[in-house]
Amino acid sequence: MSLVVQFLSSIRGFVLELNGDELRNWLLVENDVASIYFDMSNELKRGFPGNSPALENLIDKSLPQEDDVPEGKGSPWPGFNSFIKEYLEYWRDVDFADVVRLHSRLSDLLNSCANALANPTYGTVLIQTSMSLSESLSKLVMSLTRQPHLLAQIQGDMTGEESGERKSIVELAADIIQKIFTSCLTDRSSTRWSEPKGKKVAVYQFANLTLKLLFACNKSRLAVQMFTNISTSAPALSLYPASQRVTFLYYLGRFYFDHGHYRRAEMCLAEAYSQCLPQFQKHRRQILTYWIPANLLLGRFPSWDLLRRPEAAGFADIFVPVCAAIRTGNFVLFHQALNLNRDWLWGRGFYLTFLYRLKPLVWRSFTRKIFMLTWEGSADNTDNRAPLLSFEDVVTAAVYVQKLLEGYVPAKPPAGARPRLTANANSLLVKAVTNSAGAEPDTADSLLVPPPGGPRRLMPSEGLIFGNKRPDLESIESIIAGLVYSGLLNGFIARQQKRFAVEGAKKKGGNAVAAGWPIPYESILERFQEAWQEALDACDAGEPVDPPGALDDVPGWVRAPS
Repeated sequence: MSLVVQFLSSIRGFVLELNGDELRNWLLVENDVASIYFDMSNELKRGFPGNSPALENLIDKSLPQEDDVPEGKGSPWPGFNSFIKEYLEYWRDVDFADVVRLHSRLSDLLNSCANALANPTYGTVLIQTSMSLSESLSKLVMSLTRQPHLLAQIQGDMTGEESGERKSIVELAADIIQKIFTSCLTDRSSTRWSEPKGKKVAVYQFANLTLKLLFACNKSRLAVQMFTNISTSAPALSLYPASQRVTFLYYLGRFYFDHGHYRRAEMCLAEAYSQCLPQFQKHRRQILTYWIPANLLLGRFPSWDLLRRPEAAGFADIFVPVCAAIRTGNFVLFHQALNLNRDWLWGRGFYLTFLYRLKPLVWRSFTRKIFMLTWEGSADNTDNRAPLLSFEDVVTAAVYVQKLLEGYVPAKPPAGARPRLTANANSLLVKAVTNSAGAEPDTADSLLVPPPGGPRRLMPSEGLIFGNKRPDLESIESIIAGLVYSGLLNGFIARQQKRFAVEGAKKKGGNAVAAGWPIPYESILERFQEAWQEALDACDAGEPVDPPGALDDVPGWVRAPS
């Protein structure tokens, strides 16, 4: 008996017994397989060359469709036979050295498997095989994205009338896997809120595999439709194993992180971390890698208890200097902290996000320090006047710090201090403001000595405003207005007086600092809640808006109804 006939006979037995595990174990596609697969490949080359109908006839003969199937048994179906034909042709024509052709054949094979899986009666038997083939294609695609010369060949072969709208290989692979995902999502073996059965058991498996592929290739934006479908039809995430829950929440959190929804990202990553068992340190570390930055961008710093955990090893060296710079309003230390770990931050997409998104928090602390140094009101605010922060004082200090960033050094450095830009800029800032507040900004120049080669030319992102642009009243007013709008400052701008007026000092027992500079995390949450309430009120008023859902609702994270 030939190897092909033996193979088909075994496949038929697995289908009759609905044994999806054995089907997966036999329908292998990678090159690290037993030699018998290569022997079968040679037999297929000799006996079934080209487009000969002999192979299809042999498959139909070896995998007959049963008219009357006993209960608990399976039967081949037309889509399955077509898939097996595609599989045997794959082994007949495969050349693992020709990666471009391998990608094409493997994509066609997975697509054929997806079509067979769609069968409402017996398609469930192919779930494990679909997962195996999807993983193989994903691994190949991720490898190809790192080889531009091969990628160019594949893209060049993808011709057609719609070449102007040509999809990348990542998008094509994701489309096929999402096709399988859709078959699982729409399966009617069980209701939405009951224990998953049939193909529904694999909903989050294929979702996670698709997300892994998209994130590995920086295509997370393509996951929007899948998350929409999950929110609409998927069973509750809590009905699935912990490994699937943690993986899905991790990718959902990363999706929201990439798209600037840091509150939602923090919620997803926090839940993923809490459900990931301590022995899985590698996975917990991966979650922390994004959970800590999500919290930083919300104004909440990691605790030392967290940073001392084994999975957080080394994170203190990366994040603590950034936190210290934000807490003290130290722009010099802020840039030093980012540049110290630039490669690590850049490789994970954090550098530019931190550079631009954390700077308002540094400005908040900076203005708070200026206010504490210059405000002359009574401690209990008994004079009934709104505490004021002068823009001119902020300009004076900002000019001083701008020059430090440009390479200026103190005219009379402290004993033992090295004449270079250091993280001790806070003490210098205090001196500048104490001696120069209320005076012209140029008076700060007397405290500094220019570097021998002249001021350093700053990149646009390195200066306080824009490169070497000198801070002035207009730019400082714009910055403070932005802080007020974002909720990081509580008060209003008195434009005629060129001052910022603090509101709510009496409610804080006369503590103007606490009133004017609320805790960032609490302020951000308050704004989030206000936006939610506005959407709820608009819905109650009959305006054409979508209901906002619960305050802690995260689109894509399906929870069972209470």
